[in-house]
Amino acid sequence: MEESIRYSLGKDDRLKSRKQIESLFKSGKKISLFPFRLLYSIETVQGKIKAGFTVSSKNFPRAVDRNRIKRLSREAYRVQNTTLKARLTFNRQVIYLFFIYTGREILSYEEISLSVKQILDKLVLITHEENSANT
Repeated sequence: MEESIRYSLGKDDRLKSRKQIESLFKSGKKISLFPFRLLYSIETVQGKIKAGFTVSSKNFPRAVDRNRIKRLSREAYRVQNTTLKARLTFNRQVIYLFFIYTGREILSYEEISLSVKQILDKLVLITHEENSANT
């Protein structure tokens, strides 16, 4: 029987704490890759990832458009975060992610998915380099 990988983005996986979000904006590191800017912070406690998503109301005045972009972004992240989860549970780290959509037009799911994959791959490389430098 095949073992299925569980792709989910439940309540525990979402970044909701106002204190953690403020801390990310104050002291978090940044990765920019069009159409996203990713703020992240890594702590060594346990293997957990918390992610948040936002879209500027200045660029997208209609809530329908903002919600669509966030929905597409969350879905792309949900499907592609398995390698990041595996890396962080192995290293026993907690990572807080906050995706900021900086584009000015609504992209297709394929384009958003590709961007999220590239930014997560870049993050995996950065965490790997930081871990090898610390050991």
